Amino acid sequence: MIIIPARLASSRFPNKILCDIGGVPMFIKSAQNAQAIDEVVLALDSTETYNIAKQYKIKAVLTHPDIPNGSLRVLEAARILGLNDDCMIINLQADEPFLEHHVIQALKDCMQPDIFMATCAKGITAKQAQNPNLVKVITNHLQHAIYFSRTAIPFCRDCNESIPINYLGHLGLYGFFKATLEEYANLPETKLEQIEKLEQLRAIYYNKPIKIAHVESESIGIDTEEDLENARNKYGF
Repeated sequence: MIIIPARLASSRFPNKILCDIGGVPMFIKSAQNAQAIDEVVLALDSTETYNIAKQYKIKAVLTHPDIPNGSLRVLEAARILGLNDDCMIINLQADEPFLEHHVIQALKDCMQPDIFMATCAKGITAKQAQNPNLVKVITNHLQHAIYFSRTAIPFCRDCNESIPINYLGHLGLYGFFKATLEEYANLPETKLEQIEKLEQLRAIYYNKPIKIAHVESESIGIDTEEDLENARNKYGF
């Protein structure tokens, strides 16, 4: 099941999930796009967005507005829905209305019972790596995440052509099983996730394996008004 947490409040771009994407609110467009892959449920925090979902006949549940991050909002939705512990859950962001279907499928394909969680990454340029709104990730030989950061990682101290840097940009979708999502929720919050504002660092801190699916994607996630304008220019809506 794909669960999309959609929070109306946003510190960087207030009410961004209501942005018009070709005549449809962004969070609805993201849900419609994901329906090509699997069943979709919206995890919402306001009656306004809940009523919009009903208008578009998208299944939705109301979750508590004070939940601190998307993964925990997805967990509350999973509990409301009564999902079993072995149910695979894809946590998809509401600001990804153009995410290619093969990216979501690649995440599903890499989910294995011994993996705590999984997510996706794509190659990015050195210039893109400098953007703090684009999260970076580095991996080990098992393609498990070592660290995520808003800073460009790895840091280049004495780089030259013989030591090329392959930057990886994180795509904000996650795969869990209901049981591992419950385990994540029971882990104490960490300073790292508070500093970077990246919820996945909680799993890293407690040495829980995060599998990285390497994908190719041209999708534009809409975190800022500039992203929205770029998406309008690219997709012509």
